[in-house]
Amino acid sequence: MQRSILPLAVCFYLVVWGCPAYGQKDPNQNQPPPRSERDKEAGESSSRDTRIDLSPPPNDAKDHPYSTIPSDEVPDATPGDVQEFHPYDPHRALKDIEVGDFYFKKKNYRAALDRYREALFYKPNDAMANFRMAQAFEKLSQYNDAVEHYEEYLKILPNGPQSEEAKKALEKLKANQPSGKDQAKQ
Repeated sequence: MQRSILPLAVCFYLVVWGCPAYGQKDPNQNQPPPRSERDKEAGESSSRDTRIDLSPPPNDAKDHPYSTIPSDEVPDATPGDVQEFHPYDPHRALKDIEVGDFYFKKKNYRAALDRYREALFYKPNDAMANFRMAQAFEKLSQYNDAVEHYEEYLKILPNGPQSEEAKKALEKLKANQPSGKDQAKQ
């Protein structure tokens, strides 16, 4: 009797703890991929077969006459093609300003100017880059460029954190600027 109980107990143990439960599916086996509810509602497919019409609306050229570059100025241009693309990367611009500030503190004003220019490439109309460029131009005695960038800073942020400093620098630069004949000699 004991001989038959031992195999029976082993079988019971394997059935209860060793085998997967009846009716449960393996979680990694043949499940459909998740779909967003938006696709189901719109009846759209997630495949590449769905095409979006990117053509301009009717009368767009008449309603916005200055929105395109004339094709005679750009060789081999077809209407509607993108002619120029500037990357917008505010994080990289901020890093360029930070590196420019490092060069500025080391009194390497030309290197600082290069980094501020690069910051303006990645984030046009950046107030801080314009302000720091003006300071670097002022240190390099390029007063016309300094005035231009101080004015640009004030145009972007008229009441910004450095606006008072920019206004004072502009007053000083304009008061000390030589006349037109003297500038031509420089």
